[in-house]
Amino acid sequence: MKKLILVRHAKSSWEHNVIDHERPLNERGVSDANTVSKELKASNLEVDLILCSDAVRTTSTATIFISNLNWEKIRIEFSHDLYDFAGTNLIQVIQNCKNSVNNLMVFGHNHAITSFVNTFGNKSIDNVPTCGVTIIEFDIDNWQDLNKGKTVSTLFPRDLK
Repeated sequence: MKKLILVRHAKSSWEHNVIDHERPLNERGVSDANTVSKELKASNLEVDLILCSDAVRTTSTATIFISNLNWEKIRIEFSHDLYDFAGTNLIQVIQNCKNSVNNLMVFGHNHAITSFVNTFGNKSIDNVPTCGVTIIEFDIDNWQDLNKGKTVSTLFPRDLK
């Protein structure tokens, strides 16, 4: 059994004159990341590995989650391959994950996140919002055998307001 926790980065700012990859979180993004991660803490999630896009907005979101969940000792890997909007790289990165990892958390971008959730989960979601969390369980032993799983939980900022 494998568990995948997908997190779309929190709301980013368009106020800065920077390339897309370097856009920071805005005030609402920081607030939502704190709110969602603190709510997630109550679920006592176990994570073996965190994979994160190397974009500023995803690394900032992951940093807030890691701090609020007290996961500083969990291994995190940053990958430019997760700076992916179509979803092809996202699928490949997950399939290439070591099989010793049973509980994987991935911080990424849309449309890749929503597309993945709707392709591999069993619950249709129109759009995973910024800072949205979706948890999918797969009845597999190897990440390479990724197939349709069961969407066991979603947590969106609007659910907490």
